[in-house]
Amino acid sequence: MSITCHILVEQNPGLLYVSRNGAPEKVLPKLERFLLKFWDERETAGEHRYTPECLLAQVTVRFGFESCEDDFSNLRVGVEYDPDVEYLYLISLDKTVTVWAPEPRYRQKPQLGLDGCHQLKELSFQTA
Repeated sequence: MSITCHILVEQNPGLLYVSRNGAPEKVLPKLERFLLKFWDERETAGEHRYTPECLLAQVTVRFGFESCEDDFSNLRVGVEYDPDVEYLYLISLDKTVTVWAPEPRYRQKPQLGLDGCHQLKELSFQTA
């Protein structure tokens, strides 16, 4: 069975849906590698405009190449929460990632978003 997830970016209404390999032990190492480089490049360039938009776009590309192999139908971006995801990952602009798990009320009413979930962990991906 595939483990599905959403990846959210603070201040961006878009939701990335990944239909497989969505467990924390699969997602977090990919996010860590990517986010350390992303934040470092943003700081080096001094560019902070459109960060939520750039971040979601680049995470989508990264997960497309690393998670979908040859079947890109396993990845989509939308604005509606999927009731069947197993995990939700919120990338915050303070360089933290929180991992959430849906509660039964989320399953019944996914538009609750993170309000229908409980937090499992929080990680900081600060650059040096």
